Amino acid sequence: MATRANGSSCSLSCLMAAIFFLLVVSSRGAHGGSIAIYWGQNGNEGTLADTCATGNYAFVNLAFLCSFGSGQAPQLNLAGHCDANSGACANLTADIARCQSMGVKVLLSIGGGAGGYSLASKQDALHPRPFYNNPPCQYAAGSGGAANLLDAWLQWTSGVEARYIFLGLPASPGATGSGFIPVGSLESQVLPALKTSSKYGGMMLWSKYYDDQDGYSSAIKNAV
Repeated sequence: MATRANGSSCSLSCLMAAIFFLLVVSSRGAHGGSIAIYWGQNGNEGTLADTCATGNYAFVNLAFLCSFGSGQAPQLNLAGHCDANSGACANLTADIARCQSMGVKVLLSIGGGAGGYSLASKQDALHPRPFYNNPPCQYAAGSGGAANLLDAWLQWTSGVEARYIFLGLPASPGATGSGFIPVGSLESQVLPALKTSSKYGGMMLWSKYYDDQDGYSSAIKNAV
């Protein structure tokens, strides 16, 4: 899968959109505690094929389709990997096929920009971002603990029409400004509560580069 675009590509500001989400036309198998990872915004995070070969991820979200809808030409930004404007991202076709052969679903993340595409009447899987860089809805070390995060999770699972919802978290303390959850706290304070929901799909991590720094997915995959 590759997208050619005209005009400028959006930058890392896509990541900081108030909320971004992934619409998935079909995500059968999303339940059961899968890990989704974002890939595409750092040239030092390895190739797409190498990412899938780790065995840690059920989904790899290509980040990002930054501009779309409202009559705009779609713009794909894979900073550090390839220039979509020149057509260079077509070389990802082989990597995507390799990922699919390993049972890993490669999806296109829609973030930033104006407008949007309606890909499905109802989201099969939703990867919301308000659980980090958002103090009222995120985990807080110390006395606050997981209370705010679990309250926000309840609001999402009860108020959003989606078959599965993934908890979005940074994969290392340096990945975002706030909201990182240590492995022990995730396993003891957060996951037991999340798994009581029939909408629990697993974890979404930002991003492959930061996961490489901290080994977060390897540490949590058996608990997810």
